[in-house]
Amino acid sequence: MTIAPITSSLKRIRYAVFAFYFMQGLCFSSWASRIPDIKNSLGMDDAAWGTILLMIPVGQICGMSLSGLLVSRIGSKRILPIANIGYAATLLLVGLASSEYALIMSLIVFGFFGNFCNISVNTQAVNVERMYDKPIMASFHGGWSAAGLTGASIGLLMSSLEVNPFMHFCVVAALVVTNLIVNLKYLQEDVKVQKSPEERAARKKNKPEKFLFLLGIVAFCGMAAEGAMSDWSGLYLQDIVGVPAHLAPLGLTAYMITMATGRFFADKASSRFGQKRVVQAGGLLISAGLLLAVALPHVVTTLIAFMIIGFGTCSIVPTVYSVAGKKTKISTGMALTIVSSISFTGFLMGPPLIGYISHLTNLRYSYAFIALFGICIILLSSQIKVFKKD
Repeated sequence: MTIAPITSSLKRIRYAVFAFYFMQGLCFSSWASRIPDIKNSLGMDDAAWGTILLMIPVGQICGMSLSGLLVSRIGSKRILPIANIGYAATLLLVGLASSEYALIMSLIVFGFFGNFCNISVNTQAVNVERMYDKPIMASFHGGWSAAGLTGASIGLLMSSLEVNPFMHFCVVAALVVTNLIVNLKYLQEDVKVQKSPEERAARKKNKPEKFLFLLGIVAFCGMAAEGAMSDWSGLYLQDIVGVPAHLAPLGLTAYMITMATGRFFADKASSRFGQKRVVQAGGLLISAGLLLAVALPHVVTTLIAFMIIGFGTCSIVPTVYSVAGKKTKISTGMALTIVSSISFTGFLMGPPLIGYISHLTNLRYSYAFIALFGICIILLSSQIKVFKKD
Protein backbone atom coordinates (compact mmCIF):
# COMPACT_ATOMS: atom_id res chain seq x y z
CA MET A 1 0.00 0.00 0.00
CA THR A 2 1.39 3.42 -0.94
CA ILE A 3 0.21 6.79 0.22
CA ALA A 4 0.80 10.10 -1.55
CA PRO A 5 3.77 12.00 -0.08
CA ILE A 6 2.70 13.96 2.98
CA THR A 7 3.95 17.52 2.73
CA SER A 8 2.41 18.71 6.00
CA SER A 9 1.92 17.21 9.45
CA LEU A 10 -0.48 14.34 9.84
CA LYS A 11 -2.47 16.28 12.42
CA ARG A 12 -2.90 19.21 10.02
CA ILE A 13 -4.23 16.86 7.33
CA ARG A 14 -6.65 15.40 9.85
CA TYR A 15 -7.86 18.87 10.87
CA ALA A 16 -8.42 19.77 7.23
CA VAL A 17 -10.58 16.71 6.55
CA PHE A 18 -12.42 17.40 9.81
CA ALA A 19 -13.15 20.92 8.53
CA PHE A 20 -14.69 19.55 5.33
CA TYR A 21 -16.96 17.32 7.41
CA PHE A 22 -17.89 20.36 9.48
CA MET A 23 -18.83 22.44 6.45
CA GLN A 24 -20.89 19.64 4.96
CA GLY A 25 -22.75 19.26 8.25
CA LEU A 26 -23.25 23.01 8.51
CA CYS A 27 -24.94 23.11 5.10
CA PHE A 28 -27.33 20.31 5.96
CA SER A 29 -28.16 21.47 9.48
CA SER A 30 -28.76 25.02 8.25
CA TRP A 31 -31.45 23.65 5.94
CA ALA A 32 -32.84 21.39 8.68
CA SER A 33 -32.96 24.21 11.25
CA ARG A 34 -35.21 26.30 8.97
CA ILE A 35 -37.63 23.49 8.07
CA PRO A 36 -40.45 24.80 10.33
CA ASP A 37 -40.11 28.29 8.81
CA ILE A 38 -40.03 27.03 5.22
CA LYS A 39 -42.92 24.60 5.78
CA ASN A 40 -45.05 27.30 7.41
CA SER A 41 -44.25 29.86 4.71
CA LEU A 42 -45.53 27.47 2.03
CA GLY A 43 -48.59 26.44 4.09
CA MET A 44 -48.10 22.69 3.66
CA ASP A 45 -49.61 19.89 5.74
CA ASP A 46 -47.58 16.93 7.09
CA ALA A 47 -48.37 14.60 4.17
CA ALA A 48 -47.35 17.17 1.56
CA TRP A 49 -44.23 17.99 3.55
CA GLY A 50 -43.40 14.29 3.73
CA THR A 51 -43.33 14.27 -0.07
CA ILE A 52 -41.05 17.34 -0.08
CA LEU A 53 -38.64 15.50 2.21
CA LEU A 54 -38.32 12.76 -0.41
CA MET A 55 -36.51 15.16 -2.71
CA ILE A 56 -33.11 15.27 -0.99
CA PRO A 57 -32.80 11.44 -0.90
CA VAL A 58 -34.02 11.28 -4.51
CA GLY A 59 -31.17 13.60 -5.48
CA GLN A 60 -28.73 11.55 -3.40
CA ILE A 61 -29.76 8.30 -5.05
CA CYS A 62 -29.53 9.91 -8.51
CA GLY A 63 -25.89 10.68 -7.78
CA MET A 64 -24.95 7.41 -6.07
CA SER A 65 -23.53 5.39 -8.97
CA LEU A 66 -21.94 8.40 -10.64
CA SER A 67 -20.26 9.61 -7.45
CA GLY A 68 -18.72 6.22 -6.71
CA LEU A 69 -17.44 5.90 -10.26
CA LEU A 70 -15.95 9.39 -10.41
CA VAL A 71 -14.36 9.20 -6.96
CA SER A 72 -12.78 5.85 -7.88
CA ARG A 73 -11.46 7.10 -11.25
CA ILE A 74 -10.72 10.80 -10.64
CA GLY A 75 -10.09 10.76 -6.90
CA SER A 76 -11.80 12.28 -3.88
CA LYS A 77 -9.17 15.03 -3.72
CA ARG A 78 -10.52 16.51 -6.97
CA ILE A 79 -14.21 15.69 -6.51
CA LEU A 80 -14.61 17.06 -2.96
CA PRO A 81 -13.96 20.78 -3.73
CA ILE A 82 -16.39 20.76 -6.67
CA ALA A 83 -19.00 18.95 -4.59
CA ASN A 84 -18.63 21.47 -1.76
CA ILE A 85 -19.20 24.43 -4.04
CA GLY A 86 -22.23 22.75 -5.60
CA TYR A 87 -23.66 21.89 -2.18
CA ALA A 88 -23.38 25.46 -0.91
CA ALA A 89 -24.73 26.96 -4.16
CA THR A 90 -27.82 24.75 -4.14
CA LEU A 91 -28.43 25.61 -0.48
CA LEU A 92 -28.88 29.18 -1.69
CA LEU A 93 -31.44 27.94 -4.23
CA VAL A 94 -33.34 26.27 -1.38
CA GLY A 95 -33.41 29.60 0.44
CA LEU A 96 -34.74 31.36 -2.65
CA ALA A 97 -37.52 28.83 -3.32
CA SER A 98 -40.87 30.60 -3.15
CA SER A 99 -43.08 27.78 -4.42
CA GLU A 100 -43.47 24.06 -3.86
CA TYR A 101 -42.13 23.27 -7.32
CA ALA A 102 -39.03 25.45 -6.87
CA LEU A 103 -38.33 23.83 -3.51
CA ILE A 104 -38.66 20.35 -5.01
CA MET A 105 -36.16 21.07 -7.79
CA SER A 106 -33.64 22.78 -5.51
CA LEU A 107 -33.75 19.98 -2.93
CA ILE A 108 -33.13 17.32 -5.59
CA VAL A 109 -29.98 19.13 -6.73
CA PHE A 110 -29.02 19.76 -3.09
CA GLY A 111 -29.21 16.03 -2.43
CA PHE A 112 -27.26 15.24 -5.62
CA PHE A 113 -24.27 17.35 -4.56
CA GLY A 114 -24.65 16.17 -0.97
CA ASN A 115 -24.02 12.59 -2.06
CA PHE A 116 -20.83 13.61 -3.90
CA CYS A 117 -19.70 15.37 -0.71
CA ASN A 118 -20.50 12.28 1.33
CA ILE A 119 -18.60 9.76 -0.80
CA SER A 120 -15.57 11.96 -1.37
CA VAL A 121 -15.15 13.21 2.20
CA ASN A 122 -15.55 9.69 3.64
CA THR A 123 -12.95 8.41 1.18
CA GLN A 124 -10.59 11.13 2.43
CA ALA A 125 -11.33 10.04 6.00
CA VAL A 126 -10.55 6.39 5.24
CA ASN A 127 -7.23 7.54 3.74
CA VAL A 128 -6.30 9.43 6.92
CA GLU A 129 -7.50 6.60 9.17
CA ARG A 130 -5.11 4.27 7.32
CA MET A 131 -2.27 6.70 8.06
CA TYR A 132 -3.10 6.69 11.76
CA ASP A 133 -3.61 2.91 11.80
CA LYS A 134 -6.28 3.20 14.51
CA PRO A 135 -10.01 4.02 14.62
CA ILE A 136 -10.58 7.76 14.09
CA MET A 137 -13.56 7.73 11.74
CA ALA A 138 -16.10 8.68 14.41
CA SER A 139 -14.13 11.83 15.24
CA PHE A 140 -14.53 12.96 11.62
CA HIS A 141 -18.25 12.36 11.79
CA GLY A 142 -18.09 14.27 15.05
CA GLY A 143 -17.15 17.27 12.92
CA TRP A 144 -20.38 16.80 10.96
CA SER A 145 -22.36 16.57 14.20
CA ALA A 146 -20.60 19.54 15.77
CA ALA A 147 -21.60 21.46 12.68
CA GLY A 148 -25.13 20.17 13.16
CA LEU A 149 -25.16 21.63 16.66
CA THR A 150 -23.68 24.88 15.37
CA GLY A 151 -26.12 25.06 12.47
CA ALA A 152 -29.11 24.32 14.72
CA SER A 153 -28.02 27.05 17.15
CA ILE A 154 -27.51 29.56 14.35
CA GLY A 155 -30.87 28.54 12.89
CA LEU A 156 -32.54 29.13 16.27
CA LEU A 157 -30.98 32.60 16.41
CA MET A 158 -31.86 33.46 12.81
CA SER A 159 -35.43 32.26 13.25
CA SER A 160 -35.82 34.25 16.47
CA LEU A 161 -34.50 37.37 14.73
CA GLU A 162 -36.80 36.66 11.75
CA VAL A 163 -33.89 36.58 9.30
CA ASN A 164 -35.10 34.97 6.07
CA PRO A 165 -33.56 31.61 5.09
CA PHE A 166 -31.78 32.97 2.00
CA MET A 167 -29.76 35.55 3.95
CA HIS A 168 -29.01 32.89 6.56
CA PHE A 169 -27.78 30.50 3.87
CA CYS A 170 -25.60 33.20 2.28
CA VAL A 171 -23.55 33.32 5.49
CA VAL A 172 -23.14 29.54 5.39
CA ALA A 173 -22.05 29.59 1.73
CA ALA A 174 -19.40 32.20 2.55
CA LEU A 175 -18.01 29.94 5.28
CA VAL A 176 -17.83 27.00 2.84
CA VAL A 177 -15.80 29.07 0.38
CA THR A 178 -13.47 30.24 3.16
CA ASN A 179 -12.83 26.65 4.22
CA LEU A 180 -11.97 25.67 0.64
CA ILE A 181 -9.40 28.46 0.42
CA VAL A 182 -7.79 27.50 3.73
CA ASN A 183 -7.84 23.67 3.61
CA LEU A 184 -7.91 22.59 -0.04
CA LYS A 185 -4.13 22.05 -0.21
CA TYR A 186 -4.23 19.50 2.63
CA LEU A 187 -6.45 16.98 0.85
CA GLN A 188 -4.63 13.75 -0.02
CA GLU A 189 -4.51 11.49 -3.04
CA ASP A 190 -6.53 8.35 -2.45
CA VAL A 191 -4.73 5.29 -1.11
CA LYS A 192 -3.74 2.86 -3.87
CA VAL A 193 -2.82 -0.75 -3.27
CA GLN A 194 0.04 -1.94 -5.47
CA LYS A 195 -0.89 -5.20 -7.18
CA SER A 196 0.55 -7.40 -9.86
CA PRO A 197 -1.27 -7.62 -13.22
CA GLU A 198 -2.71 -10.95 -12.11
CA GLU A 199 -3.97 -9.47 -8.86
CA ARG A 200 -5.48 -6.48 -10.68
CA ALA A 201 -7.27 -8.81 -13.06
CA ALA A 202 -8.60 -10.83 -10.14
CA ARG A 203 -9.75 -7.68 -8.40
CA LYS A 204 -11.83 -6.66 -11.39
CA LYS A 205 -13.67 -9.94 -11.04
CA ASN A 206 -14.31 -9.40 -7.34
CA LYS A 207 -17.94 -8.98 -6.45
CA PRO A 208 -19.09 -6.83 -3.54
CA GLU A 209 -18.99 -8.84 -0.33
CA LYS A 210 -22.26 -9.75 1.37
CA PHE A 211 -21.27 -8.00 4.57
CA LEU A 212 -21.38 -4.64 2.74
CA PHE A 213 -25.12 -5.07 2.24
CA LEU A 214 -25.67 -5.98 5.89
CA LEU A 215 -23.64 -2.96 6.93
CA GLY A 216 -25.77 -0.85 4.62
CA ILE A 217 -28.98 -2.07 6.28
CA VAL A 218 -27.61 -1.29 9.76
CA ALA A 219 -26.69 2.20 8.58
CA PHE A 220 -30.11 2.45 6.91
CA CYS A 221 -31.78 1.99 10.30
CA GLY A 222 -29.46 4.50 11.94
CA MET A 223 -30.01 7.09 9.23
CA ALA A 224 -33.78 6.64 9.38
CA ALA A 225 -33.54 7.72 13.02
CA GLU A 226 -31.22 10.59 12.04
CA GLY A 227 -33.75 11.70 9.44
CA ALA A 228 -36.53 11.55 12.02
CA MET A 229 -34.57 13.98 14.16
CA SER A 230 -33.18 16.25 11.45
CA ASP A 231 -36.46 16.70 9.59
CA TRP A 232 -39.12 16.29 12.26
CA SER A 233 -37.72 17.14 15.71
CA GLY A 234 -38.64 20.82 15.41
CA LEU A 235 -42.12 20.00 14.14
CA TYR A 236 -42.56 17.42 16.94
CA LEU A 237 -41.84 20.10 19.53
CA GLN A 238 -44.16 22.54 17.79
CA ASP A 239 -47.10 20.24 16.97
CA ILE A 240 -47.03 17.62 19.74
CA VAL A 241 -45.31 19.35 22.67
CA GLY A 242 -46.74 22.78 21.84
CA VAL A 243 -43.69 25.04 22.01
CA PRO A 244 -43.76 28.36 20.09
CA ALA A 245 -42.54 28.18 16.48
CA HIS A 246 -39.40 30.25 17.12
CA LEU A 247 -38.27 27.71 19.75
CA ALA A 248 -38.82 24.69 17.50
CA PRO A 249 -35.09 24.44 16.56
CA LEU A 250 -34.39 23.53 20.21
CA GLY A 251 -35.24 19.93 19.31
CA LEU A 252 -32.51 19.67 16.70
CA THR A 253 -30.09 21.52 19.00
CA ALA A 254 -30.65 19.07 21.87
CA TYR A 255 -30.18 16.10 19.55
CA MET A 256 -27.02 17.51 17.97
CA ILE A 257 -25.41 18.26 21.36
CA THR A 258 -25.19 14.59 22.29
CA MET A 259 -24.66 13.31 18.76
CA ALA A 260 -21.62 15.58 18.40
CA THR A 261 -20.30 14.82 21.88
CA GLY A 262 -20.75 11.08 21.48
CA ARG A 263 -18.84 10.93 18.21
CA PHE A 264 -15.70 12.27 19.86
CA PHE A 265 -15.77 9.33 22.29
CA ALA A 266 -17.09 6.63 19.94
CA ASP A 267 -13.66 5.59 18.63
CA LYS A 268 -12.35 4.96 22.15
CA ALA A 269 -15.52 3.09 23.03
CA SER A 270 -15.12 0.88 19.95
CA SER A 271 -11.51 0.10 20.87
CA ARG A 272 -12.45 -0.75 24.45
CA PHE A 273 -15.78 -2.53 24.10
CA GLY A 274 -15.75 -3.66 20.47
CA GLN A 275 -17.51 -2.24 17.44
CA LYS A 276 -20.42 -4.65 17.65
CA ARG A 277 -21.30 -3.76 21.24
CA VAL A 278 -21.09 -0.04 20.55
CA VAL A 279 -23.41 -0.32 17.55
CA GLN A 280 -25.87 -2.48 19.49
CA ALA A 281 -25.88 0.00 22.37
CA GLY A 282 -26.65 2.71 19.83
CA GLY A 283 -29.68 0.79 18.60
CA LEU A 284 -30.94 0.38 22.18
CA LEU A 285 -30.59 4.11 22.89
CA ILE A 286 -32.40 5.04 19.68
CA SER A 287 -35.41 2.92 20.63
CA ALA A 288 -35.39 4.11 24.25
CA GLY A 289 -35.19 7.78 23.29
CA LEU A 290 -37.95 7.66 20.70
CA LEU A 291 -40.27 5.73 23.03
CA LEU A 292 -39.62 8.23 25.83
CA ALA A 293 -40.56 11.10 23.52
CA VAL A 294 -43.75 9.26 22.60
CA ALA A 295 -44.70 8.31 26.17
CA LEU A 296 -43.96 11.70 27.79
CA PRO A 297 -44.42 14.51 25.24
CA HIS A 298 -43.45 17.39 27.51
CA VAL A 299 -40.72 19.96 26.88
CA VAL A 300 -38.13 18.68 29.36
CA THR A 301 -38.70 14.96 28.81
CA THR A 302 -38.81 15.36 25.03
CA LEU A 303 -35.53 17.27 24.94
CA ILE A 304 -33.95 14.61 27.18
CA ALA A 305 -35.30 11.94 24.83
CA PHE A 306 -33.81 13.70 21.81
CA MET A 307 -30.45 13.81 23.60
CA ILE A 308 -30.65 10.06 24.25
CA ILE A 309 -31.32 9.49 20.54
CA GLY A 310 -28.24 11.60 19.76
CA PHE A 311 -26.06 9.28 21.82
CA GLY A 312 -27.69 6.36 20.02
CA THR A 313 -27.04 7.51 16.48
CA CYS A 314 -23.55 8.93 17.06
CA SER A 315 -21.54 5.73 16.48
CA ILE A 316 -23.54 3.76 13.93
CA VAL A 317 -22.73 5.41 10.60
CA PRO A 318 -19.04 6.15 11.38
CA THR A 319 -18.44 2.57 12.47
CA VAL A 320 -20.19 1.12 9.44
CA TYR A 321 -18.26 3.37 7.01
CA SER A 322 -14.95 2.56 8.68
CA VAL A 323 -15.52 -1.19 8.47
CA ALA A 324 -16.79 -1.00 4.89
CA GLY A 325 -13.84 1.09 3.70
CA LYS A 326 -11.12 -1.05 5.28
CA LYS A 327 -12.45 -4.61 5.11
CA THR A 328 -13.59 -4.70 1.51
CA LYS A 329 -11.68 -6.22 -1.41
CA ILE A 330 -13.17 -3.76 -3.91
CA SER A 331 -12.25 -0.07 -4.07
CA THR A 332 -13.03 2.10 -1.05
CA GLY A 333 -15.11 4.49 -3.15
CA MET A 334 -17.27 1.72 -4.56
CA ALA A 335 -17.67 0.02 -1.14
CA LEU A 336 -18.82 3.29 0.40
CA THR A 337 -21.16 3.84 -2.53
CA ILE A 338 -22.82 0.47 -1.93
CA VAL A 339 -23.22 1.11 1.79
CA SER A 340 -24.41 4.68 1.17
CA SER A 341 -26.87 3.58 -1.49
CA ILE A 342 -28.59 1.36 1.06
CA SER A 343 -28.18 3.58 4.10
CA PHE A 344 -29.39 6.77 2.49
CA THR A 345 -32.59 4.97 1.61
CA GLY A 346 -33.23 5.46 5.33
CA PHE A 347 -33.41 9.17 4.57
CA LEU A 348 -35.53 8.35 1.53
CA MET A 349 -38.09 6.26 3.43
CA GLY A 350 -37.88 7.48 7.02
CA PRO A 351 -38.87 11.16 7.01
CA PRO A 352 -41.60 10.87 4.34
CA LEU A 353 -43.03 7.81 6.05
CA ILE A 354 -43.20 9.81 9.26
CA GLY A 355 -45.16 12.47 7.38
CA TYR A 356 -47.66 10.00 5.96
CA ILE A 357 -48.22 8.24 9.29
CA SER A 358 -48.52 11.61 11.01
CA HIS A 359 -51.11 12.77 8.47
CA LEU A 360 -53.25 9.70 9.26
CA THR A 361 -52.66 9.80 13.03
CA ASN A 362 -50.03 12.11 14.56
CA LEU A 363 -46.26 12.38 15.01
CA ARG A 364 -46.28 10.29 18.19
CA TYR A 365 -47.28 7.19 16.22
CA SER A 366 -44.63 8.01 13.62
CA TYR A 367 -41.87 8.19 16.22
CA ALA A 368 -43.06 4.94 17.81
CA PHE A 369 -42.68 3.24 14.43
CA ILE A 370 -39.13 4.57 13.93
CA ALA A 371 -38.22 3.15 17.36
CA LEU A 372 -38.44 -0.30 15.76
CA PHE A 373 -35.38 0.53 13.67
CA GLY A 374 -33.26 0.64 16.81
CA ILE A 375 -34.25 -2.94 17.58
CA CYS A 376 -33.35 -3.93 14.01
CA ILE A 377 -29.85 -2.47 14.52
CA ILE A 378 -29.32 -4.69 17.57
CA LEU A 379 -30.43 -7.84 15.76
CA LEU A 380 -28.65 -7.24 12.45
CA SER A 381 -25.30 -6.18 13.89
CA SER A 382 -25.04 -9.51 15.69
CA GLN A 383 -24.87 -11.19 12.25
CA ILE A 384 -21.92 -9.13 10.92
CA LYS A 385 -18.63 -10.98 11.45
CA VAL A 386 -16.28 -8.28 10.14
CA PHE A 387 -16.81 -6.01 13.12
CA LYS A 388 -13.62 -5.68 15.16
CA LYS A 389 -13.33 -8.49 17.70
CA ASP A 390 -14.42 -7.59 21.22
